[in-house]
Amino acid sequence: MLDFLKEEGVSPTLIRELSEFRASYDVPEEARRRLSPPRYFYYGPDLWEEALSALLCGENLLLTGPKATGKNVFAENLAAAFGRPVWNISLSIHSDAASLVGSDTFRNGEVVFREGPVSRCARLGGFGVLDEINMAKNEALAVLHETLDYRRCIDIPGYDQIRLHPASRFIATMNYGYAGTRELNEALASRFVVIEMPLISDEYLQKLLRREFPSLSDLWNRQFSELFQELQKKCASGEISAKALDLRGLIASVRLIRKGLPAVRALRLGIVNKIFDSYERQLVSDLIRSRIPQDLDKTSVFME
Repeated sequence: MLDFLKEEGVSPTLIRELSEFRASYDVPEEARRRLSPPRYFYYGPDLWEEALSALLCGENLLLTGPKATGKNVFAENLAAAFGRPVWNISLSIHSDAASLVGSDTFRNGEVVFREGPVSRCARLGGFGVLDEINMAKNEALAVLHETLDYRRCIDIPGYDQIRLHPASRFIATMNYGYAGTRELNEALASRFVVIEMPLISDEYLQKLLRREFPSLSDLWNRQFSELFQELQKKCASGEISAKALDLRGLIASVRLIRKGLPAVRALRLGIVNKIFDSYERQLVSDLIRSRIPQDLDKTSVFME
């Protein structure tokens, strides 16, 4: 990851401080299996510098923005850059205190405390990714208030106090306008440094596709990127909903093309079929047909 940050043009001072952080904190043996290289890389030196500065200062991050801006990818990248184990914690209306910090359980004939993902992450110096934090109900938010507080400790009723490891950080993500979401209260929002995630640019999307598919031709790398940019524009103008704005779907479609499926059929599986409104589906299908020939296949798309 450090080489990637150098390639992206991130400040050498921040990279040096990041290296010092990594050298200062070992990863406990019981958490080593949670270390993993990121599946995709996030491009954008300005956001990298903002996020690294905040995390090196001991702050927690809140990544906000619309769909397909790479919030979870960026969180995964940050954990890898700091060399810390990751706990992915998906929040919902069903999340309660026990599911986050832990609860009683029977072991060897006696009642013991079983740690939850938040308390375990805090104790072992991990990076906790709080996915869709604005879907959590009040009981879960009360736990997060305490965990993210400047005192950096969690009181477990009936048990001891858990002190947050000095390397532990929490990165929350949230989308606006999804069903079941709500505004964060001021007390919780004040515990984060907030980064507004931008829509992926044409340049960065082409970089992403090039790294994921090294044999993808320059022509079709550009065409697939421009297709996604067009979907973004139509979504922003209200012509279509965000259902078609699926970066994972685009990457999956290109993967299907490499497997041998014709391009139009692959894009239908990865993008079009996720749209349930017939009028909107037709709009997206027409857009794809205007850019992608009906007979386009693997031999033209990939230089293999």
